[in-house]
Amino acid sequence: MQIAIITPAAAGSLNGNRATAKRWANFLMQLGHQVTIDVQWNGGACDAMVALHAWRSAESIAQFRQKFPDKFLIVAMTGTDLYRFINTHPESTLASIYAADKLVTLHDLAHRMLPESVHHKIHVIHQSARALKKPLIKRSINTFDICVVGHLREEKDSLRVAYAVRSLPAESRIRILHYGKAHNEKWAGYAREEMKMNMRYQWLGEVSHAEVQEAYVRCHLMVLPSVMEGGANVISEACVAGLPVIASDIDGSVGLLGEDYAGYFPLKNSAALSEILLKAESDADFMKTLSQQCRKRASLFSVEAEKQAWTNLLKTCS
Repeated sequence: MQIAIITPAAAGSLNGNRATAKRWANFLMQLGHQVTIDVQWNGGACDAMVALHAWRSAESIAQFRQKFPDKFLIVAMTGTDLYRFINTHPESTLASIYAADKLVTLHDLAHRMLPESVHHKIHVIHQSARALKKPLIKRSINTFDICVVGHLREEKDSLRVAYAVRSLPAESRIRILHYGKAHNEKWAGYAREEMKMNMRYQWLGEVSHAEVQEAYVRCHLMVLPSVMEGGANVISEACVAGLPVIASDIDGSVGLLGEDYAGYFPLKNSAALSEILLKAESDADFMKTLSQQCRKRASLFSVEAEKQAWTNLLKTCS
């Protein structure tokens, strides 16, 4: 088949949607399909469309469905689709959802936000991560390093981890290493000001994926404090890398790590996050539990599992 992938993230972007589009394109080409990736559909002939983002790609989705009413349309639901735009921009978001033949969701609880009438369309595809080639890096014994991986913006509650470590006891070895591009200069200013007053917090800006992978090996823990997530690939990467995770108790994270995971904290609760970070630093058994739980989830995020999920989905297109 000739498959058009539409993503709002431009070529060259390190945005997660672009990375997802490129990874999916690779799987689809391995399965024998011809694939293009564009920000907007150019109206060209194709046998199927995979559109990331129901709202941002709504125009391409509508045009494709109008021109090719009998061809297969797959819409991938992002975090902002599920937890923002379905409420703030329901007309165009729901139009995309109803137009789709299949809805791809990236975690197991996304159905809670979708109309029951479309639940039969849902196909869960967990984002994968490749196992790391372990470099010769030792974790520090002088600092307890915690990485935060994500662009600085409202949806990520980006400075929550910094707030949580502002008033830790002097004897704590916790240090926060934050990797990610600021959404705008306002967020960059927030991070710079935080570094001036908070010696435990370091914002390292946008870095290569290789540098992020090095952080997975170097750090003791990763924290994902997000307000909304469609199914964060950083959780997949951390689990496959063997890095324990602390996450806000939102559906997007619970839907990946499981209801019984021990490493959740209440959303936007700095005091609770501070408490669980100190527990992680001081309680070896707690860290062992987190590590074991992450390892058990790692198989969900294998490259083979994601490729097989696409194979299974495309079988329904014939």
